[in-house]
Amino acid sequence: MSEHKAIVPPGMEAVYEKIRYAPAVRAGNTIYVSGQIGRDAAMQLVEDREAQIVQAFENLKLVLETAGASLSDVVDVTTFHTDMRDLPLFMQVRERYLNTHPLPAWTAVGAHMLGGAAGYIVEIKAVAVMPEAGK
Repeated sequence: MSEHKAIVPPGMEAVYEKIRYAPAVRAGNTIYVSGQIGRDAAMQLVEDREAQIVQAFENLKLVLETAGASLSDVVDVTTFHTDMRDLPLFMQVRERYLNTHPLPAWTAVGAHMLGGAAGYIVEIKAVAVMPEAGK
């Protein structure tokens, strides 16, 4: 059985300590990232729609970097959207962050509410696989 470790980036300690979940868990060379929302380091909602999507991707990037990975290691993405009409805007922002080949698998799901509060429009969950040492 592989050893697993919670990944808690600086600024996300409250998520682990107060909300009681790991922003990510690393098991072997695989990183399972919990859904990242458009919340800043002060745990405040970023209100502008595009800025909120950008913040969610920045949070994803921070979690991956803390685990020793990068966005190019992402193999699977699941996104949750409170309004599927935001998909074109989401896809424009996504292209800035996930544009390496091969592209990751992606599933988009409509959801009534995200992050336990009104106002959040997107949540990004991902799986990344880091290259094995020496390969």
